[in-house]
Amino acid sequence: MFPWLTALIAWPLVGAALVGLSALGRSRTGPASAGVGLARPIALVFSLVEVALLVGTFIAFDPGAAAEHQLGATYAWIPQIGVSYAVAVDGVGLLLVALAVVLVPLVLLAAWKEQGRDEVRLRRFVGLVLLLEAFMVAVFCARDVFLFYVLFEAMLIPAYFLIGGFGQGEGRRKAAVKFLMFSLGGGLIMLAAVIALYFQVPPDPETGLRASDAFLTANLTGLEMDPVAERLIFIGFFIAFAIKAPMVPVHSWLPDVAGNATAGTSTLLICVLDKVGTFGMLTLCLPLFPEASRWAAPFVIALAVISVLYGAIMAIMQTDLLRLVGWTSVSHFGFIILGIFTFTPLGTAGSSFMMLNHGLATGALFLVAGFLVSRHPEKSQKIAAYGGLRSVTPVLAGTFLVAGLATLSLPGLATFVSEIMVLIGAFGGSPAGSAAWAIAAIPGVVLAAVYVLLTYQKIFTGTPAAGLEALPDLGTRERIVAAPLVVGLLVLGLVPGLALTYVNAPAEQSVALTTVDEPADAATQMGSDQ
Repeated sequence: MFPWLTALIAWPLVGAALVGLSALGRSRTGPASAGVGLARPIALVFSLVEVALLVGTFIAFDPGAAAEHQLGATYAWIPQIGVSYAVAVDGVGLLLVALAVVLVPLVLLAAWKEQGRDEVRLRRFVGLVLLLEAFMVAVFCARDVFLFYVLFEAMLIPAYFLIGGFGQGEGRRKAAVKFLMFSLGGGLIMLAAVIALYFQVPPDPETGLRASDAFLTANLTGLEMDPVAERLIFIGFFIAFAIKAPMVPVHSWLPDVAGNATAGTSTLLICVLDKVGTFGMLTLCLPLFPEASRWAAPFVIALAVISVLYGAIMAIMQTDLLRLVGWTSVSHFGFIILGIFTFTPLGTAGSSFMMLNHGLATGALFLVAGFLVSRHPEKSQKIAAYGGLRSVTPVLAGTFLVAGLATLSLPGLATFVSEIMVLIGAFGGSPAGSAAWAIAAIPGVVLAAVYVLLTYQKIFTGTPAAGLEALPDLGTRERIVAAPLVVGLLVLGLVPGLALTYVNAPAEQSVALTTVDEPADAATQMGSDQ
């Protein structure tokens, strides 16, 4: 069988290397723009071939067995400590791989003119994007806990340089350091938990050694642990994932990144990379630590609802457009985490679907906001610097409105389906008080309508602001960027089964793995209710 997943991981690395090699042989005394035309096309071609590989991966994947990890490959890496190169995907992992692969060429197209004729900066930028793509794909495929941790940390390298080296805000370096410190802090806590988990694996009674594949998630699932040890290890993993997600109160790095990074960088970091947090909660915390997950659920659900409401309120208060979009993600990640910890097939499937939908909707909002900022004479991100652009740039205004309506979960768009699944699942959730918390989260939906419609009104309605009467509308390249995201939101909103086929069975399996201490007939009933 063709190694589809390994190819998806390796191909962007080859592209990044080729972008770097494209500078070889050039005269150091030549103009900075010499050969500047090579880096962009090389990166775009490699990203489009990656999309073709993704299509082949979907064809090879059996959606009828979406709960199983398919297309796997396992090789010993560091057998002395039980580490393997192990990759495979279930339906949820495949959709998140698809999100990463589809967004990268759109980001490259959106940023086509950002670095101008500076060949050195351009090569570094597109090389880092391709490197980040490889790490993001790999982390969603990793089926070895140690490999997952390595990739979890490795992603910080290109992300840090994309924020600090290519950001557009005055505080970009500070934002990059803040992102790095938060992420490294969570990573160190996770490393301690990974080491502790290794020592929970029973050694061979004869040799005293643990298995050469001890870190495989399949081997760790169902592992019997002391309840106190399980809860402590769970906390270590959860803190790292909560920072990445991001979740109140460890969220403050995200608005700073959104306000200072480029729109394309924010799209990759917030719409894809941050999903590693919620993906880790779903695919590591729940199956590896089922008792601890249920023990922590009431507290996690409370924080999730606080994130929903706090993120929405802070979004309403923003004067910076890109920071506003960042705060909306704090709110929406709260919904995703709420669904995961309801322990219902419906809520968990809704969270899995929402990870995809949030990436499409917020990605569209970030990129269109970036197009808007790039048109302003002073490149201002202040909402007050705009006004009346609906008559000046009607296509840009319409695209922003569709992305905004998807963000507030308008019926008919994909986000509505996933959000309503989460809320209904929360009403039937088993943690005590989950129904009450679901009711408490509902105002977040109303607040989303406030920050989206109020922002649209300020920027696009009324009389055009002085100096903006002749702004150009979206060009062909920009329309090519926006169109797939808008179409995706419409198609998945009208035919959600296209994606739900990939998330329903994994959701049922996740719930079953966390009901080990409940009667079997109750678990069966929960699965059949969906």
